[in-house]
Amino acid sequence: MSDSLAPDSSSVDPSNVAAERSDCFHCGLPVAEGSQYSVTIDRVARPMCCPGCEAVAGAIVAGGLDNFYRFRENSSERPEASSQDQRWQAYDLPQVQTEFVRDFLGSLPGVDTAAPLKVASLLVGGITCAACVWLIEKQLMAMPGVHRVSVNASTHRAQIVFDPAQIKLSELFGALTRIGYRPSPATAANNEQLIQQERRSAMRRLGVAGLGTMQVMMFAIALYFGGNKGIDVQFEQFFRWVSLVVATPVVCYAAQPFFAAAWRALRSGHLIMDVPVSLAIGLAYGASVYATVFETGEVYFESVSMFTFFLLLGRFVEMRARHRAGLASGGLAQLLPLAALRRGERGALESVPVAALAVGEHILLRPGDTVPVDGVVTEGASGVDESILTGESELQQKVCGSPVFAGSVNGDSSLTVRISAAGSGTRLSAIEKLVEQAQLDKPEQAALADRIAGRFIAAVLCIAVAAFVFWWQQDPGRAFWVALSVLVVTCPCALSLATPAALAAATLRLQQLGLLVAKGHVLETLPTVDRVIFDKTGTLTEGAPQLRVVTPLREGVSQESARDIAAALEVENNHPLARAFRPWFGNRSASNLRAVTGQGVAGLCDGVEYRLGAPDFVGEISASGIAMPTPAEPGQWLLLGDGSGPVAWLGLGDELRPSAAGAVRMLGKQGVAVELLSGDQSAEVPRLAGLAGIRDYQAGASPEQKLQQLRRLQSDGERVLMIGDGINDVPVLSGADVSVAMMSAADLAQSRADAILLKGDLCALPRAFALAASCRKVIRQNLGWAILYNLLALPLAFLGLVPPWAAAIGMSLSSLLVVVNALRLSRWQPAA
Repeated sequence: MSDSLAPDSSSVDPSNVAAERSDCFHCGLPVAEGSQYSVTIDRVARPMCCPGCEAVAGAIVAGGLDNFYRFRENSSERPEASSQDQRWQAYDLPQVQTEFVRDFLGSLPGVDTAAPLKVASLLVGGITCAACVWLIEKQLMAMPGVHRVSVNASTHRAQIVFDPAQIKLSELFGALTRIGYRPSPATAANNEQLIQQERRSAMRRLGVAGLGTMQVMMFAIALYFGGNKGIDVQFEQFFRWVSLVVATPVVCYAAQPFFAAAWRALRSGHLIMDVPVSLAIGLAYGASVYATVFETGEVYFESVSMFTFFLLLGRFVEMRARHRAGLASGGLAQLLPLAALRRGERGALESVPVAALAVGEHILLRPGDTVPVDGVVTEGASGVDESILTGESELQQKVCGSPVFAGSVNGDSSLTVRISAAGSGTRLSAIEKLVEQAQLDKPEQAALADRIAGRFIAAVLCIAVAAFVFWWQQDPGRAFWVALSVLVVTCPCALSLATPAALAAATLRLQQLGLLVAKGHVLETLPTVDRVIFDKTGTLTEGAPQLRVVTPLREGVSQESARDIAAALEVENNHPLARAFRPWFGNRSASNLRAVTGQGVAGLCDGVEYRLGAPDFVGEISASGIAMPTPAEPGQWLLLGDGSGPVAWLGLGDELRPSAAGAVRMLGKQGVAVELLSGDQSAEVPRLAGLAGIRDYQAGASPEQKLQQLRRLQSDGERVLMIGDGINDVPVLSGADVSVAMMSAADLAQSRADAILLKGDLCALPRAFALAASCRKVIRQNLGWAILYNLLALPLAFLGLVPPWAAAIGMSLSSLLVVVNALRLSRWQPAA
């Protein structure tokens, strides 16, 4: 890793260093005459004043972070004297960290720090199996200031929650390097580079192992048949030496990852599955070399080569399946383009970095362009591919007034878009943060499998020693090879792959179906859920209520006046009901606006205090109170009043989502009870419940009452899923066993949810239940097969009935079977 980060000073001709710069490009201090230090940045050799600046600048460039030099406002500080981990000090710069470090918004039990916590997203090269994940997490968690570490074996991504006041990011990089891994920031360029390096390295090692196996097998056949036919001793020894020459690259190069992983694990005092693999390869090769040199005993070069080849083949297929399924993709926000076409005040177009775009500006999207920001179409009409956000492959037609979201791709026509959110404020960025949060939560099933695998390795080593002792007493010539077969056949690769492979495939498929998993326990908990509780507005309904009727209750008040006052009160409210007044925002102005959760809004309009909402809430500002019946007509009724009494009734209507009734029916068939809890007190609640087919409903429920109902159900032994979209749903979302927020929900509601419904299709919920049940079934199949295989193969190996090469084939096929079975979930289809 150090070689890849070091600047290539030797290849830079000092005469080509930018002569117009006499100051250090990194820190700005003068460069001594005749200095040989330089770093190539933007294809120009930049002068450096010292080895420290050269090392830091080289690290920034090698990490693909040279944009730091384009956007910085001042020169960096000159680094202090070099140290062992100096090459990582560039990553302590806040400007550099913006690409892969963010604030930690959650809470950790038992952690109370004065400084805010950070989350670093890293790519870690060198991970070979789930046990490597365990090793990395253990090592980093032992460092002061590190509060949580989660490493995904499929994507090679690490999420590290740390306190920057206690530990520097460079120390985390150095710690990973010291235990044999290759850390780098989780940027798009680094992610793609990691995938390519992994693929090329795997291909080279597999090719060497395959070629060596074929060659050594030919000599093994000659030795085998020659032994029966009386081959000359000199030819036998010649074939042995040739086999040694051919097998040596297989062991020393192709099998090197096994030895490296085992060595770093043993140095740290841990056991991983590469330990028995390395012992098997090393012992068999060493014994065969001894037999060749001293012309005694048997040689098993073909078994060693074949074992290595099948192991590498199994891991190569698993790697390709992982890449093909998209499980090694980088951050979603890395899909955004680097530049966009911004319209100037006079309509002129200029190409600017996406980071320079601001809310309110206009950009031009040409056919095929990736949308870099969230915005609203102001000119043009086109189909837009939003599959990355919704999973829907069909183009969504956009016209003037239609919203577009970062990460989607423009289709056949040009669009002009007014920016409404950029950078971390986009919906795509919110999804990425939720994905990163999900990666911090290790499912209990995966953690249990890791613990079982670690203990199993220790048991395998003990059994191998027992097998050697037993056979040494029975037949010393076979003792070594029986113990070798035990080591090989019981390698718990399949056991460690069983759970994470299934969870990764199911999570990916759920996102394609429209449900983004934001917490790790969702797939485990869904099959145990007994009841689903729906909110009404914006969840069971479209969430786009329309103002249908205004009924004045006071002489001299017109429908238009009451409507405009209500719109002025709702102008700053994020509740879905406020959207009904959007066409009249700005007709009147109001001040001192405040919203009371579950009750309504209040403010001053033309010096008069008005309230809009529930009658009891509105009546609080009237000396005599307000006691009047809600209109009997269907719809949601809001009362507008002031200190003199009621002013007008405003009737709103909302439409049931087309998928609501189907979702309720599908949940019922799955044995899941459905309930509607709404803060709405109108007749809309029973009407919509009837249309959706929901028998249990409660109207006028405050956030406290919703939470009480949830607690009551849980105390009765039920496990509850809550789905909502408003701030008033936050308490019950936080308390539910599984919580789902709509994609249009308030940010606070999304941050408390375990999953996000990306599309408005509520049928994604019963499909998620079915897929979670299938995932649990696949995990049980995988674990059952892995355990059964070891239980059957271990006695056969102990009895000497399985040679090492056959053990290698069996172990590799077992791991492949587990991965292929898990990947079936990525193609799962709901029942018709």
